[in-house]
Amino acid sequence: MMKQSALATLAAYLVGLAAAGTKVWDGSFDTLTTADLADWSWSNQEGPYQWYIHGTADTSKYLDFSADAAGPGATKGAKVTLDSTAYWNGQNMRRTELIPSVTDTSSITSGTLYYHFSMKREETNAPSVNREHQIAFFESHFTELKYGWISGEAGESDDQLRWYANSQSQWNVTLEAGVWHNFAYEIDFDASTVAFWHSTGSDELTKAVEAVKASVSSNGADWHVGVLELARDGYEDATEDLYFSGVYIESGDLTTSFSSAGSSGSDSGAAASSAVASSAVASSAVASSAVASSSVQAAASSSAPASSAEAVAASSSSSSSAVAATTSAAVVPTAAAPATTALASSKTSCVKRTKTVYVTQSA
Repeated sequence: MMKQSALATLAAYLVGLAAAGTKVWDGSFDTLTTADLADWSWSNQEGPYQWYIHGTADTSKYLDFSADAAGPGATKGAKVTLDSTAYWNGQNMRRTELIPSVTDTSSITSGTLYYHFSMKREETNAPSVNREHQIAFFESHFTELKYGWISGEAGESDDQLRWYANSQSQWNVTLEAGVWHNFAYEIDFDASTVAFWHSTGSDELTKAVEAVKASVSSNGADWHVGVLELARDGYEDATEDLYFSGVYIESGDLTTSFSSAGSSGSDSGAAASSAVASSAVASSAVASSAVASSSVQAAASSSAPASSAEAVAASSSSSSSAVAATTSAAVVPTAAAPATTALASSKTSCVKRTKTVYVTQSA
């Protein structure tokens, strides 16, 4: 009975593994350090991110990777900071943003993909409710999050975190301190639609908004993981922090759970369910041990041949260990030069209304 239970556990694990999506890009912060990004340049592109949209101070002023910032299923997260130096290339907007770095840009710009990330704020250095923040956005703004007072809207403040698609607010929630919000943009590049998945804490993702028609487009180097804050007359700069975790892009079946660090996609065999596999191995060993004990007793009473339980245990352990040995594909950064050039924007213009958004700005 114990052996059957162990095999059932392993079978359930294998079914879950088969249903998992494929991680086409991994932006997890679990192994990143500030020093890694401090050394980044267009001639020295290493790691999963391009790092060039930030202020003039040291990288450590804008990014901090630590276990304290880890979200559901992660071992480390990123604290992303806007301070008085966080102005990029002479613009009047404060910006701290990371861009995915991939060799094959079509891998993250075709078919149906899920762009995953988790985010929260804290009471300390909370983002202003009086300024517009554009978060996890694409340059064409076909989908993004926004927080705070929206430029051009009535009123003075807004404490809602809003999901935008097709330039319209489609969903909103109060962004309370200390609460992790988990997101997945379900982007169908062929049908030009975006759906929205959400959960809080370690709850599984559920679809919050069905697919919305949008002008979907990406060059594979224009998803901005971080925050851009628009300036506003009468409101002084203050240091602000947002926390990000669990960033990756997935194809195939959507991974909705946060059972372990980096749990999704092609490397989910090792990362997503290693605990399940280990449990199955242990249970199989216990079950096999029981069979062996029973066989010894039978041999003592009837001189019957010894049981083959040891072979069963060895086979079960080897099989489960092989399942858990799945490895992640290495991410190789693109060597392409940036496709965007910054120009100073006017104080009152909202960047999303320019023809080329955020990084390249033209009339």
